[in-house]
Amino acid sequence: MKDYAKIVPCLDVKVVDGVPSVVKGVKFVDLKRQGDPVEFAKRYQEQGADELVFLDITASHEGRRTMVDVARKVADTVDIPFAVGGGISSIEGIKQILDAGADKVGINTAAVKNPDFVKEAAKAFGSKRIVLAVDARRNREIKPGVNVYKMEDGSEAWFELVIYGGRSPVGIDAIDWCRKMESFGAGELLPTSMDRDGTNVGYDLPLTKAICDAVKIPVIASGGASHPQHILEAFTMANADAALAAGMFHRGEHTVGQVKDYLEAKGIKVRR
Repeated sequence: MKDYAKIVPCLDVKVVDGVPSVVKGVKFVDLKRQGDPVEFAKRYQEQGADELVFLDITASHEGRRTMVDVARKVADTVDIPFAVGGGISSIEGIKQILDAGADKVGINTAAVKNPDFVKEAAKAFGSKRIVLAVDARRNREIKPGVNVYKMEDGSEAWFELVIYGGRSPVGIDAIDWCRKMESFGAGELLPTSMDRDGTNVGYDLPLTKAICDAVKIPVIASGGASHPQHILEAFTMANADAALAAGMFHRGEHTVGQVKDYLEAKGIKVRR
């Protein structure tokens, strides 16, 4: 077990009518506006969040640059570490985000299109500042050369990498991809299950555990949490280092503090 279990609120950000806004959807679509990202960041710091993640979820798809201004405003408002991802595809793009005050950057689509970009980024800024975001979906059409896992219902599937905000499956085994990205210098992995995103039924534990078992770098569980029990499962059943959640916090159903209370009661060490 890690020193302590990290709780990481995630803020999916999209420009709505010219204004950066926190949004939430289901399986990466049907996005609904939630509010101002800076105000959300302040709220979650006050609740005791360990870190924050901001994802400009349509940046790669729409070809729009990640919102440097949002990073700068958040850095001026909170003291806890935060990562920014979405549409980052160059060393200069990373530099802009880090110079604006972010502690880490998330890379996803750009890494799939050019894996050496991760090597270059890790060399330029250090592995600890490079978070490799991994969007994956279950694929039950088994093919040679993929890692096959048993699902909760007894069926078998492999985990396929998807890019452009879940729009494009690329035929790459997500577990092998995570191993490769670790060897290329990624300092942290953020796998999100497209099957579970926004569904409120809990994390994709087979996916999360498979990645945790495959690598030595920290793994953040993501996609589908709606209850402290789901977050507990990420730590006890998948051995994740951190648990990311969005909707349950945005809707006010649970606070970060309440989640930490729950985890402590179950014997999980958290930071206060």
